Amino acid sequence: MKHTPFDYNIVKDVIKSLHLSDFSKATIREIVTIANKIEQSSGEKFIHMEMGVPGIAASEIGINAEIEALKNGIASIYPALEGIPELKNEASRFIKAFINVDVDAECCVPAVGSMNGTYASFLVAGQCSTEKDTVLFLDPGFPVQKMQLQVLGYKSESFDVYGFRGEKLYTKVESYLKKGNISSIIYSNPNNPSWICLNEQELKIIGELATLYDVIVLEDLAYFAMDFRKNLGNPFKAPFQASVANYTDNYILLISGSKAFSYAGQRIGVIAMSNKLYHRSYPNLIKRYGVGEFGNILISRVLYSLSAGVTHSTQYAMANMLKAANDGVYNFLDDVKEYGRRANKLKKIFTKHHFHLVYDTDLKEPLADGFYFTVGYPGMIGSDLMKNLLFYGISAISLNTTGSKQEGLRICTSFIQDCQYDVLDYRLECFNKDFPI
Repeated sequence: MKHTPFDYNIVKDVIKSLHLSDFSKATIREIVTIANKIEQSSGEKFIHMEMGVPGIAASEIGINAEIEALKNGIASIYPALEGIPELKNEASRFIKAFINVDVDAECCVPAVGSMNGTYASFLVAGQCSTEKDTVLFLDPGFPVQKMQLQVLGYKSESFDVYGFRGEKLYTKVESYLKKGNISSIIYSNPNNPSWICLNEQELKIIGELATLYDVIVLEDLAYFAMDFRKNLGNPFKAPFQASVANYTDNYILLISGSKAFSYAGQRIGVIAMSNKLYHRSYPNLIKRYGVGEFGNILISRVLYSLSAGVTHSTQYAMANMLKAANDGVYNFLDDVKEYGRRANKLKKIFTKHHFHLVYDTDLKEPLADGFYFTVGYPGMIGSDLMKNLLFYGISAISLNTTGSKQEGLRICTSFIQDCQYDVLDYRLECFNKDFPI
């Protein structure tokens, strides 16, 4: 490594100081720590591509609503566990406006971000049946969700959807469900990290199988409507965000305020259960809690235990952002399309320097530009690529941490600034010199 823009010994010593027994399993937070320490020691700035943190200012609509709520004195009042009526009603409208699915306001419940919502959903879904003790991940996916299962002590199965798109998905998913031990299926759409988008055929397959084998589908919509190939931002007008909710009643939608509204710091999301699932009573839940209704247990037992409600003022922020989107006075996608523009520029720079897109198409369609994309480098496995790029001031995470069976890296566009494109171009040029094709 003769052409590293960063001092080789500084980078090597920082990596060594973390005592990672297996660098290939380094977490997102560990990569951030390494990059930050190298910056401090070298005085040089990294190009951060590892953290999925919003890089756009939060919606003023939410901020102003939250300030107003605080001024009105709600900080001294405990929030209702089930959420304020304004948020529940607007969440129900939002789902109708942008997914074209009917979910009663009663079944829309605030969570302390989608992670809190996912954890609660995992927990209850895993207690509905003694036989069903395993979660099926349609990978690649968000690594922290597997960590949540470690905390819960639940089992998991997973497979990489890369080779099972379209009709192939049916046989693959059914091969897991017919064992009888799967309580729930989880995936993100658009996908973190590959940015593939499951289409209507694939969602229909998942929905029909979920109904056939009585499995709950957790649809993570953290990057809501960010398939920028389609104009999904017009309320109550097609096209709509694709969803499994059109094909089964066994679903939970997880809607986040973090990315679509850049409201990550206030930790707000919505758990939307189908009307049927919310009111469904499970004998195993009755045995455990004395009551069996799924929605009741999730709210009054699990969410109560985890957080005792969601920050009161933040609920008003989310309610007002959803209302503005529902009313058509705020097109939230206009802001986040910036991520797509960044991805387009970044992909050109990476491919110029002999990198390739790992997940490169959505079946036969070109992959959308968005919050994430994936890259690989000839002859180099993902963990080595992740480690080697640190010497060039570039931080990203290896795909193996997301459950992917492909070799490469997840690239996040959120922190990229206009002044960094030329810097990236230069650093990858240096990388090419040290690792020629």
